[in-house]
Amino acid sequence: MRLLVVGKLNGQLATAVKMAMSAGAKVSHVETIEAATHALRAGQGADLLMVDYELDIAGLITANEGERIRVPVVACGVGAGAAGAAAAIRAGAKEFIPLPPDAQLIAAVLAAVADDNRPMVVRDPSMQAVIAMADQIAPSDASILITGESGVGKEVIARYVHQKSRRASKPFISVNCAAIPENLLESELFGHEKGAFTGAVARRIGKFEEANGGTLLLDEISEMDGRLQAKLLRALQEREIDRVGGSKPVKVDIRILATSNRDLAQAVKEGSFREDLLYRLNVVNLRLPSLRDRPGDVIALAEFFIRKYAAANGAPERPLSAEARRRLALHNWPGNVRELENAMHRAVLLASGPEIEESAIRLPDGQPLSGGGDPMARTAQAASLAAETANRSYVGQTVSAMEQQLIIDTLQHCLGNRTHAATILGISIRTLRNKLKEYTEAGVAVPAPQGAASAA
Repeated sequence: MRLLVVGKLNGQLATAVKMAMSAGAKVSHVETIEAATHALRAGQGADLLMVDYELDIAGLITANEGERIRVPVVACGVGAGAAGAAAAIRAGAKEFIPLPPDAQLIAAVLAAVADDNRPMVVRDPSMQAVIAMADQIAPSDASILITGESGVGKEVIARYVHQKSRRASKPFISVNCAAIPENLLESELFGHEKGAFTGAVARRIGKFEEANGGTLLLDEISEMDGRLQAKLLRALQEREIDRVGGSKPVKVDIRILATSNRDLAQAVKEGSFREDLLYRLNVVNLRLPSLRDRPGDVIALAEFFIRKYAAANGAPERPLSAEARRRLALHNWPGNVRELENAMHRAVLLASGPEIEESAIRLPDGQPLSGGGDPMARTAQAASLAAETANRSYVGQTVSAMEQQLIIDTLQHCLGNRTHAATILGISIRTLRNKLKEYTEAGVAVPAPQGAASAA
């Protein structure tokens, strides 16, 4: 994480900076709010600002927003008291850190506000396959197109690829192409020179230059208009960009990752996306399965979010009840991992007993999770939970042995039903049958279907 400290580095603030560096932050420093905006405009980049509460925090945020620079602010200071802390929050700071500093508090605040510490939580075989491919291609400089439904974790996997790459020590810069108005996106990406247009009061370095040496993520690339697509294609081909109003190209050394929740091949057919740009971006495709297609991840993710939000809210870390686990496994999760995360955040706040009961797990409209569908679906989802739990005991085994045991265990819990087992495992029924044929030929006992209803 890149931390920009604003204020005079003396006494307790200097100590806080050392603690932030110990927590993994890459720290730079300026003394005034004017210098802070200038540094950000010049492309220095920051994921978080730590600002002396006696400075004009509201003015700093206003100046940054005038340049479309949105970086969260935490205030800090000695002897501020409740009134000073409240004033800093009202001015726009996300948090207040009292000084003298506490190392654990600083680490917690940095992690909570910046939120760039999002580990991959993977148990399901379908996601394990995605991670294996990501590990294989991460060290290269190949462009990657990450696709999947909204909320499946496309930015999380993008950060994972960056952290595994040779550029991990360099910046990771993300631009949401859908969130920035079309007339401003060009300047946001490529920067502008002073006087290039009304309001361009100084040179502004764009995200391409800010990411130089590192990775640039173009989030929801399908929302970019055709003219900018052409300029982006040139930047990818030539590895140089033109600032708006600039007179000479600027060389850049970056790796491009892009995400989309739309079918870009269909967008090409419809004429809304350039085919040549798609080929440039889609050197490798990482398609993330929806959460309903990776049932083995549901409980693991839920437990991770419980730990995260219990710590963030000072709440006890309660386990999920058996009925809560069952209902989580049966829910369809149309909002994918994002919906599950929000549901577990609410559950942490609403739970009151020794466990998180199903009554504490609420949908966005406040309704509880449903009790589940037909008995066959319950059997399949219960088998998913059992398989996910069993999967944790496979450390020390070979991949092939782990795969075989997982398939056999899942099939047993499905009462031999091949269709349900294949769904839980995230593989096709044909692949499952081929695997079972291999095991039978090798002398491994394979569970037979039990009854006509299970003979799929």
